[in-house]
Amino acid sequence: MRKQIMRGELQETRTPEPEWLDLDQLVQVELTSEDVEHPIESALLANAGKGWRSQLQGKQTIRLLFDKPHRIRRIQVLFQEDEQARTQEFLLRWSADGGESYRDIVRQQYNFSPPTVTRELEDYFVDLDGMEILELSIVPDISGGDSRASLVQLRLA
Repeated sequence: MRKQIMRGELQETRTPEPEWLDLDQLVQVELTSEDVEHPIESALLANAGKGWRSQLQGKQTIRLLFDKPHRIRRIQVLFQEDEQARTQEFLLRWSADGGESYRDIVRQQYNFSPPTVTRELEDYFVDLDGMEILELSIVPDISGGDSRASLVQLRLA
């Protein structure tokens, strides 16, 4: 058999890393609860810590209020649970009219089964023009257990 390595004809296709928004400069945050050792900044800002965790049990909401409308093309969320097996549900939705109405982006459930299944990374490619509010609601355990909501990272581009 004759063979030849082709040089320069095959090009690797790689999605370029997006420029993640500096949320510290662009949004005000509203949230239902926060553990003082796990503030929301550590989930929204690059290299800022271990992520956010609620102080209270049950459903929690994080709302990002943009200073001016933005076009969002990508949303990335990362959750982690190292201790307790549970089924979590989250809902991402957005508003372009100051919260008068909302449109769902995604509603999803995920099963954590430590020690093997501990992380959930979701990466959504969207085209949301004029976003004024992004809302993330988390039900940490749909069976009603005593879990607290947590979020390792939320990034927007």
